[in-house]
Amino acid sequence: MPEYGSPAVRRRRLAAELRRLRERAGFTADEVAERLGWSASKISRIELHRTGIKQPDLRNLLELYGVAAVQQESLLALARESSRARRLDAAMASLPEEYAAFLLAEAEAQSVSTWDPQVVPGLLQTPEYARAVMLGWHEMFPVPPGDINRRVEARLIRQRVLQRDPVFTLTAVVDESVLGRLLGDPPVMRGQLEHLVELGKQPNITIQVLPLTARQSVLTGAFIYLKFAQVHDVPMHDMAIVEQLTANEQVEDETDVYQYFRAFEALTARALSEDESGQMITTYARDVW
Repeated sequence: MPEYGSPAVRRRRLAAELRRLRERAGFTADEVAERLGWSASKISRIELHRTGIKQPDLRNLLELYGVAAVQQESLLALARESSRARRLDAAMASLPEEYAAFLLAEAEAQSVSTWDPQVVPGLLQTPEYARAVMLGWHEMFPVPPGDINRRVEARLIRQRVLQRDPVFTLTAVVDESVLGRLLGDPPVMRGQLEHLVELGKQPNITIQVLPLTARQSVLTGAFIYLKFAQVHDVPMHDMAIVEQLTANEQVEDETDVYQYFRAFEALTARALSEDESGQMITTYARDVW
């Protein structure tokens, strides 16, 4: 079980599996409610992961759906884990709902592929660079100073996923313009780029730069592709997160998600190799900043 996993995402995984099992058993939500003496709205809230489910209620559902004993134990374990609060969830409590939902999904992911044409991706940011990004946002949309501190803290907490066991894999493609875009001051930029070079040496992290001279057919803003492993034999579909000015859009439709997968493949194909990217980042750190 991934220690870093999010209870909120575990609830989402459990909810999706319960809906799948109900449909496989041939029941409507109303029929399940009638057989168990529940309200139809209770079934709906559970399947939309708007509420948790108690262990006795879960057992009753699984018995009704004819789920084998071994699979029942997996789902019961998943339900127990979904009720445990963890430090990441506490750090997310004061953040906007969409942003918090994204960070919790990222914590549960097996691998993340991220493209950013404007800034260094959050998982790769130094504290100083992260604060500079937050302050830039603050200039346009003022927030209390404490909110900036909480966002920086959340960013640093989420970076622990890079040292997680089981291994978390990160592939990042950044536009060359990011290397030369001033955020903070020159020492902040130099420290950030040197940090990228060091992170790129880790076996679970791949960093590529899309040069300004590359043929570019993926004309889109920042997005993140998340792939999930099975937990207790319960699957979860991949998803994409599209970053927008005021919120993050969560894309879950299988066809749409696949388009983002193909777009990221195109970006990695046009980007410099890891070694070439490391050399370019080093050159910017030395000669520009």
